[in-house]
Amino acid sequence: MLFPSDCRLCGAPLLNISRLPVCPDCLARIGPIGGTVCSVCGERVPSAYADYDDEGLRRCPVCRRVERPFVRAVAYGSYDGGLRELIHLLKYNGVRPAANVLGRMLAEAIAALEPVFEQSRVLVIPVPLYGAKRRQRGFNQAELIVRAALKHQPGRFEPATDILERTRDTRSQIGLTSHQRRENLRGAFAVSATSRVTGREVLLVDDVYTTGTTVSECARVLGRAGVRRVWVATVARTLKNIGFNVSKFQGFKDETESAEPEILETLKL
Repeated sequence: MLFPSDCRLCGAPLLNISRLPVCPDCLARIGPIGGTVCSVCGERVPSAYADYDDEGLRRCPVCRRVERPFVRAVAYGSYDGGLRELIHLLKYNGVRPAANVLGRMLAEAIAALEPVFEQSRVLVIPVPLYGAKRRQRGFNQAELIVRAALKHQPGRFEPATDILERTRDTRSQIGLTSHQRRENLRGAFAVSATSRVTGREVLLVDDVYTTGTTVSECARVLGRAGVRRVWVATVARTLKNIGFNVSKFQGFKDETESAEPEILETLKL
């Protein structure tokens, strides 16, 4: 009371007592992704790719060339500015009340998917942490965010935190190429109870969608275990710069016809 905390994002003094050390102005500046985005992966798309295809979907250049292991991925906001710092407060500084705010944001992203779910009960699976890393951190941030989000989505979703597990530790994905990211995660996940997922729809949840390598690997593992369809929802998404030469991209057509997905991911959109 004598020495009030400062906002952990902008440094301004906090005038009200709060469990979350972030001022209302900083929270108000965090908004949803705007503009035209891909109907499949959620990436921003250039105007040349803004038209809908025969299936009624708007696809970015990569999703036009590659079939994703998930049906659709949605995110609340762009992984930068205040949202990035808020996620870091939870993930690296242990400020757990941030999960409540991030959960409300995730609930908004999930709401965009609700009309397309076919089953009345959808399994919600957070991307797991390796055991040693979870013990070191004390929690799995994806689980905390899921719990907070499902308070705003009662009845429709069934949380399942013990089905997907991380079977080995992996090095940080930062600085790795798309190919290195996929190799780093190959064989790192497993389904512990296939009987619980067979024929089910699954909503896979994580805090951030960067290149999609992690959620794609998880989706593949779930698909091999018998999951009917996998959807992805994250609080934030890294958005690429969409300024590029369309004719130059078209020049890659023959070369990328049979390319691995990780090669296409490296194209600058």
